[in-house]
Amino acid sequence: MKENFLANREIAIVAYGETKIQRRSGKTAYELAAEVASQMMARLGLRPADIDGVTFTELMSECSNPFWSNFCSEYLGITPRWLQKTDIGGASALGNVARAAAALQAGLCEVAMLIGADAPSTQWRASYGGYRNEFWEPVGIQGPPGAFGLLMNRYAAQYELKFEALGKLAVAQRLGAVLNPNAYEKNRVPITVEDYLKSRLVSTPLRLLDSVMFCDGAAGVVMTTVERAQRMGVTRMAIPIAYGEITNFNCAEMTPDITETGFSVVGPETLRKAGMRPDDIRSLHPYDDFLIAELLQLEQIGFCPRGGGSDFLLRTDVTYRGEFPINTGGGQISAGQIGLASGATNLVEAVRQLFGEAGERQVRDSANAMVTGVGVIPYGRNWGTSNVLILEASR
Repeated sequence: MKENFLANREIAIVAYGETKIQRRSGKTAYELAAEVASQMMARLGLRPADIDGVTFTELMSECSNPFWSNFCSEYLGITPRWLQKTDIGGASALGNVARAAAALQAGLCEVAMLIGADAPSTQWRASYGGYRNEFWEPVGIQGPPGAFGLLMNRYAAQYELKFEALGKLAVAQRLGAVLNPNAYEKNRVPITVEDYLKSRLVSTPLRLLDSVMFCDGAAGVVMTTVERAQRMGVTRMAIPIAYGEITNFNCAEMTPDITETGFSVVGPETLRKAGMRPDDIRSLHPYDDFLIAELLQLEQIGFCPRGGGSDFLLRTDVTYRGEFPINTGGGQISAGQIGLASGATNLVEAVRQLFGEAGERQVRDSANAMVTGVGVIPYGRNWGTSNVLILEASR
């Protein structure tokens, strides 16, 4: 097993920020980034001159801009000594936590701001190569819903897939969104399992309520060393204690089992690095572009056996009130997917819970949290990137 570079617990997340998630907001990614950066600096009493490290996630609304990280830093009034943009899709936010931690440890910066901002429902500038225009579009597969419809069919051929279980997960996450003032406004309405089961089929057997919707928004965190945070007077911190990442899992296999993911590697590995077992995790914030993705993660990280995801969900209270809370802010499926910055949504919710600041949806035990990311959904292949981050509360 690789060495755990976070074992010394010397790096901390000291602030978070999040905008409202909206459809067709009319805002640019620059404006959204500025909004979330302002929130974080105000919380810490910092000025732009106090930030010397910045990371961004790739974004669909500005991906044709080769100088995004440079230009946006200038827009924010920041002169970074360390600058990073990460393009592993929905895994980018967690990837940037690991990269910022390494930069802080190496002395490349002292205070790092991590920003995920995107406005794909206002301005779309993405152009996919490879799988999508060669294998998806010519035969009418409409993007990720088509790929996940195939994946659900494959899973159902191997194991028993109980749609009532996915419906229960959808209901639990929607409950979190109802209590989340930043969630997409039209989704702040409760649903039932019956609503899920009756929702329109998009790519059989995948339903409308299995799926995310593209929205505009931004979320981010600020990181520094624990020592510096204490000098700053910070009293609430989320400490990254273990991280794992894998990209192009099983890519040499020409006909892979598409239900297998990199979480089968990095899930158990990250738990081992943290010296933890699955039942030590107090809340889970999995990347949720589709509900089936969460079920697969539950199985492959080790929360339940292979093929046991449906039964696990049916017997477990996964609401914020339950014994195993999942995506307490609604996740992307109910709060909204802010383009390629989407992994930041669940990260910020996990940090909010660890800070004890989730209000009505605060979990009973916020000692730690696991967050995951998924990046890139190719055709007939395994997910592009899978990553896992475990955070511990310090307050």
